[in-house]
Amino acid sequence: MLFWLKKALTLPFLPLYFALFTALAGNVLLCSKRRRLGRALVAASLLALAVFSNKGVAARLVEPLEARYVPMPEARVAGELPLAAVSCRAIVVLGGGHGDSAGFSRVNQLSSSALGRLAEAVRLARLLPEAKVMVSGDNGAQRLSHAQILAEAAGSLGITPDRIVRLDSPRDTDDEAQELARRLGREPFLLVTSAWHMPRAMALCEKAGLRPVAAPADFLLRPGVDTDWEWVSWDLGALERSTKAIHERLGLLWSQLRGRV
Repeated sequence: MLFWLKKALTLPFLPLYFALFTALAGNVLLCSKRRRLGRALVAASLLALAVFSNKGVAARLVEPLEARYVPMPEARVAGELPLAAVSCRAIVVLGGGHGDSAGFSRVNQLSSSALGRLAEAVRLARLLPEAKVMVSGDNGAQRLSHAQILAEAAGSLGITPDRIVRLDSPRDTDDEAQELARRLGREPFLLVTSAWHMPRAMALCEKAGLRPVAAPADFLLRPGVDTDWEWVSWDLGALERSTKAIHERLGLLWSQLRGRV
């Protein structure tokens, strides 16, 4: 119940949905005696789209999230990784979504976020051959669980089945933290998720009594890219980045209200 309530309450605050709902309400009012309010709502919807699809705005929303944890460095051997990472015997990949597309390989069924997370986990797994790779996610409306798709994709990328552990029941990050607490206790582990999602994931895991070591992946921003002209540039990618940043802040607020962080 709370899971679906969270989804429903989040939608109106995401830029595209806010613009759609506001424009719809404005157009309804334009057909009534409250035309002035209707025009204001339509203008607000257009302004929201213009603001949140601006590259500069999107970058300022995403940057504080992604700057919290640095990525694991390029390495040829485990000794070149941070000491905290070398001591981990589990690499946890949080779910990132997939599509149940017939005829597609498991890798190609993964969303861009899930693929970025898994690629980083596979890289780290090759450097840490003793570590298990734990993949997470229920099936939702799909035929197969996300954990199964991730597991089979990891296998196709060279991770042997005996190293892969599936968590098929978690629906969201909070569920994942609770399941990991039951399985790992106080054992340190590498936590692999999107960089923009990492602050909330770390907070939930630490509140659950876990000892995660951040290994962010799937960065939305790259240092030095679009820094000169971003404030006079607009595109759909910026709208997506803004949406993810706002979604993360709403998720953190929800977790705080529930006492999870």
